[in-house]
Amino acid sequence: MGRRASDQDKIYRKMGEGTFGQVLECWDRERKEMVAIKIVRAVNKYSDAAMIEIDVLQKLARNDATGKHCVQIRNWFDYRNHICIVCEKLGPSLYDFLRKTAYRPFPIDLVRELGEQLLESVAFMHGLKLIHTDLKPENILLVSSEDAKLAENKDGSFSKKVPKSSAIKLIDFGSTAYDHQDCSYIVSTRHYRAPEVILGHGWSYPCDIWSIGCILVELCSGETLFQTHENLEHLAMMERVLGPLPRHMLERADHHAQKYIRRGRLNWPEGATTRESMRAVLKLPRLQNLVMQHVDHSAGDLIGLLQGLLAYEPSARLTAQEALSHRFFRRHRERRSL
Repeated sequence: MGRRASDQDKIYRKMGEGTFGQVLECWDRERKEMVAIKIVRAVNKYSDAAMIEIDVLQKLARNDATGKHCVQIRNWFDYRNHICIVCEKLGPSLYDFLRKTAYRPFPIDLVRELGEQLLESVAFMHGLKLIHTDLKPENILLVSSEDAKLAENKDGSFSKKVPKSSAIKLIDFGSTAYDHQDCSYIVSTRHYRAPEVILGHGWSYPCDIWSIGCILVELCSGETLFQTHENLEHLAMMERVLGPLPRHMLERADHHAQKYIRRGRLNWPEGATTRESMRAVLKLPRLQNLVMQHVDHSAGDLIGLLQGLLAYEPSARLTAQEALSHRFFRRHRERRSL
């Protein structure tokens, strides 16, 4: 166990807040560095998740000497029943960066750099038999807070902000699962949730890969791919963007998900609850069109990669390691080495 609360000398500001509690930026006078302290609400389920997170962070640190992939834990302590996790201080999340720049899409070369690191970090976790289960732009932090301006026109008349450094690290391991755990419960934040999770098939490593596919689309379009709060609408959106769900996957739906299926296909639009819901699905473009609206060069390679990350059948989805060998990354690496 770590040190007492008083050893963290001075609180500078609140960095973030969530259902779990809050994150404070503090000066650690022993290490003489700024740190982020996650202070968890004194509620059993959040305390339990915090203990899982500490266990995972320590395992990651033991296996990642350079601290390249995931946020580094410094120590932890219990302060009046609040679990407090002390970590290195990083920059803003990809979500915060997008929000502060009015959800302007990232340039494709930056998406490639972020995607490569994200897949490397997930391949590293999967190699340790860990499944993150809650990958989303909020849980991917830029290492640095600095940004740079990128001229958009030839004369530089219009510029947009991009991160100065593309280095990122994963955070939030409170939902991380070991691959031998029970995998029947619901995981992932709604918009990044894989079809096998919604259909109640159980899940494993591929659920992280689906989330990465959704994240990459969001980074190059500036918008959440599946902006929905309801299961049937979510599945209908998937079909709109990616084509029909395989019949055998629908037929294997558990008793909770059977109400979304009729005669071996999705009960849509018949089962839609509102007109707005039907409109929300109809306005979505096909994956190829969506990418080509936002990406100038490398669009074909990116579409190919996304089709592999967003394959409906988990066993047909690329692994993180396979995705890293995809030509979307490989061609770029070859150009760099010339």
